[in-house]
Amino acid sequence: MRRICVFLGSNAGRRPAYTQAAAALGTTLAREGIGLVYGGSSVGLMGVLANAALEAGGEVIGIIPQRLMDKEVGHRGLSDLRVVTSMHERKAQMAELADAFVALPGGAGTLEELFEVWTWAQLGNHTKPCAVLDVEGYYHRLLGFLDHTVEEGFMRREHRDMLVMAESPRELLAKLRGYRAPTVTKWIGKDER
Repeated sequence: MRRICVFLGSNAGRRPAYTQAAAALGTTLAREGIGLVYGGSSVGLMGVLANAALEAGGEVIGIIPQRLMDKEVGHRGLSDLRVVTSMHERKAQMAELADAFVALPGGAGTLEELFEVWTWAQLGNHTKPCAVLDVEGYYHRLLGFLDHTVEEGFMRREHRDMLVMAESPRELLAKLRGYRAPTVTKWIGKDER
């Protein structure tokens, strides 16, 4: 695993544990020789993650749309900062560069990015692991809702199980390294239309 793409908040959130987890993940990735790919911002949890990885000697690639760069939120101290024209281009480059995807606490943008790459995995477009770092139960209700979608027949259990969950950076890396993508043989059958 050469690089991991991390989706997370451009705000810091209310709990110090969120900032601590972002810093711990950045440091852990760098110490393990795993590069970081992220949204290129210098603010919120995004900035904390990038700074921790850089301080520990890690490679950090940021990909940011010009519109956000113009608002002066781009991190100018990265190993590689790529300015792109759109959010679509940003996500495509992030996906191409990464060997796995992880979501830390964040808002709608974080969820949208995670759900998109996870859906691509369900469709068989890639076999890269998708995960959440569940800091102090931040994703607990979401994970419960996803189990509910299985119970209600809107998601297959095998697809739900493709989303890895961990509570610490060390546990996360161990699970990502041990991940084996299931064979996706079909997406929607006659009985599911």
